Amino acid sequence: MEIEVVNKGKSGILGIGGTLATVKVTKISDISDEITIASQAVNKLILLMGVEVVINVKHSDSAADSGSFFEIEGEDSGLLIGRKGETLRSLQFLAGLLLNNKTEHRSRLFIDVEGYEDRHNQSLIHLAKRVAMRVEKTGRNIELEPMNPKERRIVHMALADIQGVETESSGSGVDRKVVISPV
Repeated sequence: MEIEVVNKGKSGILGIGGTLATVKVTKISDISDEITIASQAVNKLILLMGVEVVINVKHSDSAADSGSFFEIEGEDSGLLIGRKGETLRSLQFLAGLLLNNKTEHRSRLFIDVEGYEDRHNQSLIHLAKRVAMRVEKTGRNIELEPMNPKERRIVHMALADIQGVETESSGSGVDRKVVISPV
């Protein structure tokens, strides 16, 4: 369901003169419809790219990661990842746009190719921990290469519990980087 507050209401003075809140509750389209629309969007984009792959679809309703998940496999699937995952991010963005234009609400869509996202995330965590050890050893700041917001968040989270170092983002736009410093 989607809940919209139409009127917050008023408490009044000492309970006198108050008004009740008004809310509008709308039933969101069936999940199966959302998955069908998302599958059509992903299939259409991959077909236009001329890549033959197998797409596995699942849906999650958990609060942390609700949305449609597409795991793509096949001989040509590497073409969908692109340089540093740029093609994959673009594919996910375009499929999300197609999905959200056809549904009445904002839907989340996740695409992974041959486990690339997990491998990339683990690589970032490993890099962050290696650099943190070097920062502790040398006592000097180290600035990582520019990263997108998702990648920076992974680095910050990986080092949040490590004593002796702290992280912060610096720069702006596409040049925004994580700086790891000794405490």
